[in-house]
Amino acid sequence: MSRQKPIHILLSRATADRLRERVEKVLEGRPHELLIAEATRGHGHGNADVAYISREVTGSSTKHVLTESLEAFYESLRGSPTLQWVHVHSAGLDRPIFPELMGRGVKVTPSTGANAEPVMQNALAGLLALARHFPELMRAQRENRWLKAGELTMPRDLRGQKAVIVGWGVIGQRLGEMLRALGLRISVVRSSAQPVEGAQECVAFEDMGSILGDADWLVLACPLTERTRFLVDAAMLARLPAHAHLINVARGEVVREDDLIAALGEGRLGGAYLDVYAHEPLAAESPLWQMPNVICTPHSAGHSDGNAARVDSIFLDLLRQWSVEHP
Repeated sequence: MSRQKPIHILLSRATADRLRERVEKVLEGRPHELLIAEATRGHGHGNADVAYISREVTGSSTKHVLTESLEAFYESLRGSPTLQWVHVHSAGLDRPIFPELMGRGVKVTPSTGANAEPVMQNALAGLLALARHFPELMRAQRENRWLKAGELTMPRDLRGQKAVIVGWGVIGQRLGEMLRALGLRISVVRSSAQPVEGAQECVAFEDMGSILGDADWLVLACPLTERTRFLVDAAMLARLPAHAHLINVARGEVVREDDLIAALGEGRLGGAYLDVYAHEPLAAESPLWQMPNVICTPHSAGHSDGNAARVDSIFLDLLRQWSVEHP
């Protein structure tokens, strides 16, 4: 029997400490080396076969602003000619480094579903907060002001309202379940118009405008692709009733942000809950921060203390499979 080739795995120190024994078990004695990612550029490794971009690696970076430690990690990826596979803690693969790696023939895998439940919960919380006028009530709280009954804006009953969910992955499906339980009617926009269970109508991305005329909620939970980039623009927003609200837990580039700001500012849209933006971090001078009908969160919808364990399990399952396929 030929001697198995050692596997060199690039990861953060915290992840290595956490997974060392489990990696040993998964690889069943196969020779391997855990390469600890350096925090500064110019000191990267150049012989990684496999890399695991955990949350510790990404740190406080965004897609647009990288920390030095993440840049150093990317430097190691670019400098490893034997690199074959990279696993990522996120569900989306729209950071520029990933198409670059795939163009080299490197396999890149996401952690699909690992943070789906927290993201769904944030989308639902944002929807309910807007439906129940929490922004208005919280402004009064900050002013130590008791709103009398006649001063309150009367919320509309949710039951019977229509939610258009864009994207029918785990997040969209779970949100659909929750909204149906609250009595909303569900319409779905996804890659094809093939009907889905529980939805009153289903259309492809290109036909989304045809079902927005009576929508109360437009919920974006889709991946960023060439078909969804700037899917929601001024023309699409104009198809929504003026009382409708937008929920975006997908990616900022699914929406033309300037068009959204204009629609909100001019009263052509009832409000929005946004967790993602065209550029992150959202600039301090953005009008979105101060709009009374907008809730902004800092791309935190997917955060939960159970995510790391779920992502680790996905990585280890894939590592076992990869090891078998690459003896």
